[in-house]
Amino acid sequence: MRRRVPLTITFIFGIFMTLQFFVPHRVSQVIYQEILKWFIIIFTFSLIFGSLVLMRLHSIRIRRRTSGWGYSLVTLTSLIGMIVIGFKTGIKEGSLFMNLFNHVQVPLEATMFSILAFFMASAAYRAFRARTVDATLLLGAAIVMMIGRVPLGTFLWSGFPDLTEWILEVPSMAAKRGIMIGVGLGVISTALKIILGIERSYIGGGE
Repeated sequence: MRRRVPLTITFIFGIFMTLQFFVPHRVSQVIYQEILKWFIIIFTFSLIFGSLVLMRLHSIRIRRRTSGWGYSLVTLTSLIGMIVIGFKTGIKEGSLFMNLFNHVQVPLEATMFSILAFFMASAAYRAFRARTVDATLLLGAAIVMMIGRVPLGTFLWSGFPDLTEWILEVPSMAAKRGIMIGVGLGVISTALKIILGIERSYIGGGE
């Protein structure tokens, strides 16, 4: 029963959400909008549940003084502090909550993304070694793209900007579309496996 009920609910709603996309009837649209409201409610409760699980996990790490428990203390303090401040001051522009978000959270995110540049440079150095034909083509395309995107490229040859646009719009776009087609087929196959009950890992088991 513990498995049959979730599988039945998933099957019914999965079939309905698939059919309503192809049946633009007023009744199906009304039911679809009602399901979206329930989705928002469930998402809110899942967010609360996830926050409680996160707090419990870091509380255990702090009590046991495990490795890196100081980071857990900072995470837990920040989470609880932002929740309290949000309820007390609101989330309007100019409030303490938004000031903390704009002057603490946003710079931290920018710092994390800036660190990725060094990892990208390291990965590019390893990938662009012209040991094979594919690596040589990748290296050549990367050099053209980098030169064509800076004023130096136009100074060296006026055709570099047009060449970079051609690379982006023709071979790069073809590769992106191929990847997106593969992703779409993967999403469809995974959704069918979940709707039909073949994939059951989301309920705690693969059988």
